Amino acid sequence: MKGAVPHLIDEWQEVPSIWDAVRNEVDKSPEKGRFILTGSSTPANKGIMHTGTGRISLIDMRTMSLYESGESSGAVSLSSLFNEGISGIIETGSVSIEDLAYYIVRGGWSDSLGVPAEYASSFASDYIKGLLQEDIPRVADSIDIIKMHRFMRSLARNESTTASKRTIQRDMNGEISDATIDSYASILSRLFLLSNQLPFSPSIRSSLRLKQMEKRHFTDPSIAAALLGMNQSSLLNDLQTFGLLFEALVERDLSIYAAASGNMLRHYQDYRGNEVDAIIEAPDGRWGAIEIKLGAGEIDYAAKTLLKTDKAMQEASGRGASFLAVVCGISSYAYKREDGVNVIPITALGV
Repeated sequence: MKGAVPHLIDEWQEVPSIWDAVRNEVDKSPEKGRFILTGSSTPANKGIMHTGTGRISLIDMRTMSLYESGESSGAVSLSSLFNEGISGIIETGSVSIEDLAYYIVRGGWSDSLGVPAEYASSFASDYIKGLLQEDIPRVADSIDIIKMHRFMRSLARNESTTASKRTIQRDMNGEISDATIDSYASILSRLFLLSNQLPFSPSIRSSLRLKQMEKRHFTDPSIAAALLGMNQSSLLNDLQTFGLLFEALVERDLSIYAAASGNMLRHYQDYRGNEVDAIIEAPDGRWGAIEIKLGAGEIDYAAKTLLKTDKAMQEASGRGASFLAVVCGISSYAYKREDGVNVIPITALGV
């Protein structure tokens, strides 16, 4: 191919044979990074002869984190918590509950940065319309779009929870089977709409990693807000939903920051009622536990929960957390408490 490298080929999945052409070009030279293939959906295997294993690496691109969009200073590095944690008191500036609602309904879409609050939810709403009218019918023939829309609304209602298939079926009055739920979820995954949190246990071979439910997430909290028909004002008037979507906002950012350091975002639930919102697991087996709270008034309770659950996990597996942290919304300082729990405003968190 002519021209300077790397060569960028956008929406390559529209012509799947491009994959094999790139693979053949890669075999002709050991030079790395000559091609970047980008796409908004995963193609069917039709037209692709080779997997690309060992030649083409896959990278999930997410909507922007608050650090990338400029709303977080990044003063506290997530990866640094595995080492010393927060030293001293870091003043992070004030953030209002209105700001947080805006960040949720606006989402991390690059074209939405700086838009007025009254228009902030329009980007995700337009995106969903495009999905239902064009993208989903293109990747799945003869699909019931009305039922798919109801399925997506059920996922939005259960955002940031471990809702079961039975819960989704109740939402839809029993009009959807297990097989259809799996099929619809697969379609949304191919369109990069879902980003569920896998379960965690300190023991690598624990059945908890297999038996416990994944925590359900759309890739951006604005998608869930738009499916629920919520804008900044309505979100401010429904603090329960606000809390779940704020958790989704934080976990979106945690997923991005964790991946940048080669770590993974998980969640914890056991059979004794212990839960932790977010677990950051490093490849070497170290892990940190994070609780997510909207208001500063909930920090004490969250810290006690973390300490209690960490003790229970140590007793069960002999392996404790490398760090404990509370990520909160409305707070102006990052610091480490006397009990060792780090407190971090979401607007101070970074890679």
